[in-house]
Amino acid sequence: MKQRSLSAFSLIELTLAIGIAAFCLLAVMGLIPIAVQTTRNATSQTAATNIITSVIADMRATTSATSPQYGITFGTCRRLYFDSQGQVVASSACNANITLPATARYRLTADFPPNPPAGLSYSDLKVTWPAPVDPATTTPAGSVEMFAAFDRN
Repeated sequence: MKQRSLSAFSLIELTLAIGIAAFCLLAVMGLIPIAVQTTRNATSQTAATNIITSVIADMRATTSATSPQYGITFGTCRRLYFDSQGQVVASSACNANITLPATARYRLTADFPPNPPAGLSYSDLKVTWPAPVDPATTTPAGSVEMFAAFDRN
């Protein structure tokens, strides 16, 4: 009579396979918080760059002393506060202390150098987040800075 041989996994092989799979899953699960933080940082940096781009475009488009959309007067320091959608929620002079709305997420500071040469106008624009953090006293979670020159002839 012919005997059939049955093949199957042993308990040791099964335990090793489950252990290797668990180790791999544990490694992948450990990377998830890092991926979430990286995505959050990239989103905030993209939003801050879009805010600066919008402000610079508004300042370049104006022919008067004050930009129409954001109310930034050339030559004076201005702070604007934006929500997570990029909408202005508050505005103040740089030396003023204001109570921020709860929706303020980004702080834009438009600073102009004192006594620029005749016919030249340029500004240092910096967006930091979160908005309540003063970059002069505390390190913000993130920032984007841009230098812009304007043709004011």
